[in-house]
Amino acid sequence: MVPRYARPAMTALWEPEAKYRIWFEIEAHATQKLADLGVVPQSAAKALWDWWATSPAIDVEAIDAIEAVTKHDVIAFLDWVAREVGEEARFMHQGMTSSDVLDTTLSVQLARASDILLADLDALLAAIRTRAEEHKYTPTIGRSHGIHAEPVTFGLKLAEAYAEFSRCRARLVAARAEIATCAISGAVGTFANVDPQVEAYVAERLGLAIEPVSTQVIPRDRHAMYFATLGVIASSIERLATEIRHLQRTEVLEAEEYFSPGQKGSSAMPHKRNPVLTENLTGLARVVRSAVTPALENVALWHERDISHSSVERYIGPDATITLDFALARLTGVVEKLLVYPARMEKNMNRMGGLIHSQRVLLALTQAGLTRDESYRLVQRNAMKVWESDGALSLLDLLQADPEVTAALTPEQLAEKFDLAYHFKHVDTIFARVFG
Repeated sequence: MVPRYARPAMTALWEPEAKYRIWFEIEAHATQKLADLGVVPQSAAKALWDWWATSPAIDVEAIDAIEAVTKHDVIAFLDWVAREVGEEARFMHQGMTSSDVLDTTLSVQLARASDILLADLDALLAAIRTRAEEHKYTPTIGRSHGIHAEPVTFGLKLAEAYAEFSRCRARLVAARAEIATCAISGAVGTFANVDPQVEAYVAERLGLAIEPVSTQVIPRDRHAMYFATLGVIASSIERLATEIRHLQRTEVLEAEEYFSPGQKGSSAMPHKRNPVLTENLTGLARVVRSAVTPALENVALWHERDISHSSVERYIGPDATITLDFALARLTGVVEKLLVYPARMEKNMNRMGGLIHSQRVLLALTQAGLTRDESYRLVQRNAMKVWESDGALSLLDLLQADPEVTAALTPEQLAEKFDLAYHFKHVDTIFARVFG
């Protein structure tokens, strides 16, 4: 985790103290259910909860010191709690194994991280929708292969992003449900020394589902799905960031990141206004995606369990969620403050002499009786003259002067095919599909 790209709420979720508090809750809830079942004394559960009610500070350094000797983090934590609580603490962890605590804790952390990320997505979706409605009918050029294609609106560009992030949100909801499971099943997952009712009780208290079958660990296909979902969200962030970066290029300059008073773009060139935020987002997306392959490789463990996955998850759990949280918040800010230049969009759209209307002429010629190949030949013959003139010539003028074309279409019919509004007659339909 790099503090530069971290926000407090998500970071706090992964702090050692937060982890140990979840550990205690799992142990104390399990002890409570064991007491209710008559396996351990009620006084044991009471002692744990009475101590917890004092809001004790978690002494991370003391736990670390014990671990330095035991070389086992869960045992170190249990030893420290026993010192704090006293003799009754010996009934903690009855029939349980370390993975019961570690895996269930990771489920809680990833579920809570999901809640933060879902709130981030909601904020981003709201920002995109506001700007999409603002520019619903702002004409701009659509590009394929980076080359002018046909007119779109800037609102449609943003509506596309809204639909994409809506899908991202739905995937994250599903991934949260898949990851939020509890396993308190003991060594190799047989419940030999801990009743399944304990697992059900802990799961209910922590807002988790019961893992149907755990082989001492929660199956890592769940985690692979989760981190793959984060990777897809990161790629969607990069897609929108890349679009903004292209639109900010000097030769295009149809939109750009907000440039605040006092901001400086270059240490060498005072004139520079660079797309630094969206470039940063492109890099952060790579970091989030870097967690996907290790998560997939964690699925295959030896027999009932090994811990080859553990070291990986200690990295990717915090790093992927903290980075994605920051990236979503940053993209929201970019969208909210994005500077949009409709006049430049119009200028760029018109710079190639009306070539963007070539398909309408092609279709009109075929409807007038020419073959598609002949229609294409006539339009392309004139379009290439405009292209080679770098837009100095007008496609409409050339078509109206071409006797083979005017033999099929009148000058007035040709002019009608260059109406910009024609391309936007279904914008309302698309917006209704996207926004409801």
